[in-house]
Amino acid sequence: MKEKVVVAMSGGVDSSVTAVLLKNQGYEVIGITMRLYSPDDPLEEANLVGGCCSLDSVNDARRVCESLDIPFFAVNYKVEFDKLVIEYFQKEYERGRTPNPCIACNVHMKYDLLLKKALDLGAQYLATGHYVKRWYDDTRGRFVLEKAVDEKKDQSYVLYNLTQEQLKHTLFPLGGYRKTEIREMAKDFGLRVHNKPDSQEICFIPNDDYKSFIEKRSTTPIKQGHFYDTKGNILGKHKGIPYYTIGQRKGLGLALGYPAYVVDIDPKKHIVIIGRNEEVLDKGLYAEELNWVAIPGLLVGESLSVHIKIRSAAKPALGTMILENHDRVKILFDQPERAVTPGQAVVFYDANNLVLGGGVITERIRV
Repeated sequence: MKEKVVVAMSGGVDSSVTAVLLKNQGYEVIGITMRLYSPDDPLEEANLVGGCCSLDSVNDARRVCESLDIPFFAVNYKVEFDKLVIEYFQKEYERGRTPNPCIACNVHMKYDLLLKKALDLGAQYLATGHYVKRWYDDTRGRFVLEKAVDEKKDQSYVLYNLTQEQLKHTLFPLGGYRKTEIREMAKDFGLRVHNKPDSQEICFIPNDDYKSFIEKRSTTPIKQGHFYDTKGNILGKHKGIPYYTIGQRKGLGLALGYPAYVVDIDPKKHIVIIGRNEEVLDKGLYAEELNWVAIPGLLVGESLSVHIKIRSAAKPALGTMILENHDRVKILFDQPERAVTPGQAVVFYDANNLVLGGGVITERIRV
């Protein structure tokens, strides 16, 4: 019997080519689209056109499945998405932290709810159009994740949270290709989405205006506060903690005679601290909520030289990772890094581009 695989269909070129590749490899393929978010405001709905949460993307996914003659289903996870992703997104900003909703979506929606749905349908695997490599390493006795061939499109950073059980049932057919190759393949396969633009911003935020989105959802007025410099002097009023993130320069509304940046946020005191560019540098960080991939973990007190990514688009930095307790690591950079941001993920790699693990940044270690 053919092995059965459910492909998470977003209506874009990557998931569409994923479905074709797996069908051509002999799998029995089922396409499923998650309906995650639809605003009450028709204008807001219109501004979501093209994103993976939009209605037109569901229709694109359906048409692709029809052209491939494979079954198509749509599942409604709007309630779960609102609670597990959007609510988390809002609360993190209110705490003065910067969330990563794509990681939350992967953890809760794709590799929990949708994977369970795939297994319930009798499938052996869930496949997605992420750019990453995955295989079973006999030497380690573990499934591993490796950066994609196309380093500009690599998505290993947002997948560090996958467990061994989830990796056992997951396929990533695109990890060995470059995005230009995928578009050419989509054109050769006759897929109408071959030239569809990539989704760039957060799928549920119209026009990338997260501030208005948070304002609309907030049950209480967002409290204003004061900007301070690093010496404790008041510089002016700010609009509210959720509107700022570490390293931010634009939108501060301050004229100080020098380039000003957000260097710290204190949500309890409603303070945003402003400084110069060199004051945004950090020599390390602490991270919690750890997940290990290529290794089972470290012993408490053990250290390891690693390559470190503190945001999705950042180049890996060299540093040392020290396990302080079973769920807290200390990272010290070889050279100071700019704008370490609590709430974001930090992911650790070895010299061979394997994902060792990762966690959530909780504290910065200032220079």
